[in-house]
Amino acid sequence: MLKDNIQDNTIYLKTFTLRNKDISEIKDDIKKQMILIIRITPLAQKDVDDLRIVIEDLYKSVSTLGGDISRLGEERIIITPPNVKIWHKGDNNLNTVI
Repeated sequence: MLKDNIQDNTIYLKTFTLRNKDISEIKDDIKKQMILIIRITPLAQKDVDDLRIVIEDLYKSVSTLGGDISRLGEERIIITPPNVKIWHKGDNNLNTVI
């Protein structure tokens, strides 16, 4: 029974490389409550405007579900489900948790 409870609460981490504007798989994974680390460099090298549009679309999708999105350096972004929050520099909410 304990094993069943652990499986129900499992959060998966998935890596993905963004090569074009098709983000349907990413949106599906967001709905599945996965943590996603997405490499954005290939699309950025092809078309910066497309990258901006994709990031805005992902931001809206993540925000609607209560998740979080942030940059990881120059080449990656991370998307988290609602129960996983990303600490941002200057974010004082961490003090209320500890």
